[in-house]
Amino acid sequence: MVFAATVALGLVVAGCGGTSTGATSTSAPFARPKQGPTHIFVIMMENHATDQIIGNTADAPYINQLAGQYGVPMKYFGVTHPSLPNYLATISGDTQGIWDDCAPGAFIVCPPEEFQANSELTSTQLLTADQETKSATVPHLFSGQTIVDQLEAQKLTWKGYMESMPSVGYTGDANAHQLYRAKHNPFVYFKNIALDPKRSQQVVPFTQFATDLQNDATPNFVYIAPNQCNDMHGLSPDNAKAENIPDCGYPTTGLDHGAIKLGDTFLSKLVPQIMQSKAWSEGAVIAIVWDEDDYKGYAGCCHSSVGVNNTVLGGANAPALFIPSKGATHIADTTTQYNHYSLLATIEKEWGLPCLVNACGFSDDQLMTKFFRLLTLPRLTRGQRHAAS
Repeated sequence: MVFAATVALGLVVAGCGGTSTGATSTSAPFARPKQGPTHIFVIMMENHATDQIIGNTADAPYINQLAGQYGVPMKYFGVTHPSLPNYLATISGDTQGIWDDCAPGAFIVCPPEEFQANSELTSTQLLTADQETKSATVPHLFSGQTIVDQLEAQKLTWKGYMESMPSVGYTGDANAHQLYRAKHNPFVYFKNIALDPKRSQQVVPFTQFATDLQNDATPNFVYIAPNQCNDMHGLSPDNAKAENIPDCGYPTTGLDHGAIKLGDTFLSKLVPQIMQSKAWSEGAVIAIVWDEDDYKGYAGCCHSSVGVNNTVLGGANAPALFIPSKGATHIADTTTQYNHYSLLATIEKEWGLPCLVNACGFSDDQLMTKFFRLLTLPRLTRGQRHAAS
């Protein structure tokens, strides 16, 4: 398996034109959607249950400040476990039939990590025989469509900003001490992104984000994946020590207070940075979502896969926050169920895009439109925008 992974990643890197560390902004000026917000920022956090974050003012004071001001869907769920299929779902509307966190590559195949007898989640077998067989034979360089295809068809721009990623278009699995992991970068798992030299240049280290904001080069669709300390995932104690971030190390028992504080601090800097940008004044929404809970359960909704005896193979209740730049009100929705498919379906609805796979079939009252609040905003021309600045 290790040999296959090395060969596969080598082929992908070659197809992307190498992994040069020379990185400059390649974003074209943003386009004007026909409807909805001009910019949507999706920030992916990691591995916590809603009740570990919302209400935890000691570890997450900034997040709870946002929760008291903006939109909070209290019944937001991960699509499944573990991390990777949730990330795939956010841009493709599908988990691609896998239940693992393996590296990207045309020759990488992995057995499922969860929903099997005596796995971390359950003592019983919840994957059907067909699901287990198929998931173990799916190469991890997928050919399906993503929101990237939809955006480009409408002349809208996009970019993935990956904190601690070694270089533009990098297709490896991890950097030193695993601050960056490919399983949190869904773009490198799709053939028509990873193997396309132009598209792969739109998946960049997070260090480019501030430059794009300052240069008025913020794309329409912004996807931000913090590193494994700043997204609340955490590292092994040894890796955290090597990075000189001891609070990022997994605790022996109990809640990982240090990782939560690191993520809260990261967001307390990032969100104001966005709010102070020209992109924010043009009409924008920030969606902060956690990929899944911390393995307390597997409740789910909204087109998640079902396994043995129609058991929903969900990612359990995870936090989510929505911040629109215009028309913002505090909304704490405690009744409607949502997940990453609901989020993608709402983004597609806002921008008049077709639906992708499991993001199809949502009625208007099942979408998250009320958290966006930007459908009827007047548009500023570029000249008006610069005159007002």
